Amino acid sequence: MATAVHVDPVTFEIVRHKLYNVMDETIIALENVSGSPITNEGHDLMASLYKADGGLMVGGVGFLHHLTSAAQAVKHIIADYSENPGIFEDDVYFLNDSYTAALHPPDVYIISPIHYEGELRGFVANFVHVTDIGAIDPGGFSPSARDNYQEGFQTKGLKIVERGRMRKDVVETFLNMVRDPGMTQLDLKSQLAANHVAKERMKELYRDYGVDVVDAVSEELIRQSEQLVRERLLEIPDGRWRAREYIDMPGANAKVEVTAIKEGDTLTYDFTGSSPQTELGVNCAYWATWGGLFAPIFPLLAWDVTWNEGVTHPIRMVAPEGTVVNCRRPAPISIATVGTIQIVNNLSTLLISKMLGATEKYRDRATAVWHGSHAHVETHGLTADGEFFVAPLTDTFCGAAGARAFADGVDLGGEIPNVVSRWANVESQELNTPLVYLYRRAVPDSGGPGKYRGGVCHEYAFTPNRTGGPMGVVLFGKGTRAPMSLGIFGGYPGCNVGYSTFRRGNPHELPTSLETTTGEERIDQFWGHIELEEGDIQYVRFMGGGGYGDPIDRELDRVLEDVLRGLVTREAAEAIYGVVLADGAADPVATAERRRAIRAERLGRDVDLPDVRAAVPPTGMPVSEYLQRTPGGTTQCTWCGAEFGPAGADWKDHALLRRVPVAAAGPLRNESDEFVLLEACCPSCATLLDVDLAAGDDGPLHDRIERWP
Repeated sequence: MATAVHVDPVTFEIVRHKLYNVMDETIIALENVSGSPITNEGHDLMASLYKADGGLMVGGVGFLHHLTSAAQAVKHIIADYSENPGIFEDDVYFLNDSYTAALHPPDVYIISPIHYEGELRGFVANFVHVTDIGAIDPGGFSPSARDNYQEGFQTKGLKIVERGRMRKDVVETFLNMVRDPGMTQLDLKSQLAANHVAKERMKELYRDYGVDVVDAVSEELIRQSEQLVRERLLEIPDGRWRAREYIDMPGANAKVEVTAIKEGDTLTYDFTGSSPQTELGVNCAYWATWGGLFAPIFPLLAWDVTWNEGVTHPIRMVAPEGTVVNCRRPAPISIATVGTIQIVNNLSTLLISKMLGATEKYRDRATAVWHGSHAHVETHGLTADGEFFVAPLTDTFCGAAGARAFADGVDLGGEIPNVVSRWANVESQELNTPLVYLYRRAVPDSGGPGKYRGGVCHEYAFTPNRTGGPMGVVLFGKGTRAPMSLGIFGGYPGCNVGYSTFRRGNPHELPTSLETTTGEERIDQFWGHIELEEGDIQYVRFMGGGGYGDPIDRELDRVLEDVLRGLVTREAAEAIYGVVLADGAADPVATAERRRAIRAERLGRDVDLPDVRAAVPPTGMPVSEYLQRTPGGTTQCTWCGAEFGPAGADWKDHALLRRVPVAAAGPLRNESDEFVLLEACCPSCATLLDVDLAAGDDGPLHDRIERWP
């Protein structure tokens, strides 16, 4: 162990696990004190330990974007406030400025130094999404804002506790600027309580084992994490992989484009080509993008190492200033977490999976995009008692898992950036918010079709109940036109998001689906501020997970089971999966004929191929699910064995390319020509090798592998 202090292996393991336990107890305290459903039910939180220099020492669970962003927040406090006003024992700082470190204004970092025997030993930092931040729209997400100055209270660092005493003047100044000071103050108290628990437990650890031993263990964990991540990168081929997604906004679209460049034991994300910053709050600042790309790296690339500063050392980022991934003040950023940051999550997931899919050892860790869009909803107004409330609904955390290289995505299965996300049950949400859910149900055909199907999402509808006036609803969704849950290696994307408001609807009839929900007027709006009267209904549909592999490569029994369970409709089973059902069973003869017809349609000519995948010997140079490089440098389809494309060429230049409507991926997809799917098929057997999403004249994305280990 390369440390100045010798720590025997048994002590090392004990201290390591005690550090994890400190984080567990901290998060339990945060949840138990909080009265906010988004915190204690949805797990929209994070708590981590940081070194005395601000580096991430032990990352906790919750939204993983914040592990690295909070590290930058701690480093900023050290750099800017050590001398004035100082960092003393039992001080606490408040930071939520996105241009300094935070993700968006409602995500408040509470940062506490940890002193022991009079010396600064480290920090604990946590965040919650506070109830209100005083922005132009209630709740903190501000679709009405056109610059950062309309997005509420923001500070680069404010001391709210000084030497153990609450700064009443500072705290009351902040609470004076928010709409629901009672609940917002409880948010802060839960954060203070959590940090107090962490400090006390760390002091016990220092007392029991000594500062030098604890520091030696943490430094060794950082060294190990860096070493293990670098070793894993060395097991992945060198090359360049590309990905892009579009943010559909009122009147315009923005594009996030990124190239992952893997060289030896380093990985670089280059966002050159992304759109300029916009006047709407979907932009994100530099450190938000940095956190966004790491959120999938921790569970997908570094799943078995300690999440700390060492994981970040082999990773670099290029984010051109003035773009949606590195905007300049005063660009609005309040919708960043469900806007560009989530797009960065999606693309990072896709790129890591492409790289892992190009290895024999880690191919089973490849996954399509999970929960591509947070179709979030914020409600506010007066209760029947005349009290003002702000309440985000936790349905947004339900998610839908992307399909994996060996299995379907988990239906309603959460999301990659928060491995402990949850959603409140109906009774809990109705207890805290004056509304009634009319239904909450899984959506058939919402998961991305593929050899393995993406997880299905859910839809729900609610109506105001026991309010003291109109209920305000703030909408700031994306994904209504551009699918976000992209598939991988020939898998199709999940469904689009859907929002509908029904005026003077039929809640008395207790509708059970969108098809049975009616009103005198239906408004399909996904952006802005609306008001619901008693009897109005708000409907929301989320986005299913992306698919993995060609849908017509899916086993017949899996398709049949999906139809019997109501997860895939009979029509989609035949049209997309090529599975013909008769008398409650899959007809193998008719299915083989239908699948040959799908291949013929892709090729534009008849094709006569075996019904099963050929036994193509592996070359040890995999490219994706259906492709590998041959010793001669050509690309080979591993479904039929055909080779195409000369050595050194981009394989898509020699594949069969088709532009098809997004609706080709199934029901509930966009039916306009605004976005299309670019299908790349094997020119011999028409197996679907890859599917890109494109807008306008955007062409296919080319990946290039330069060298296998």
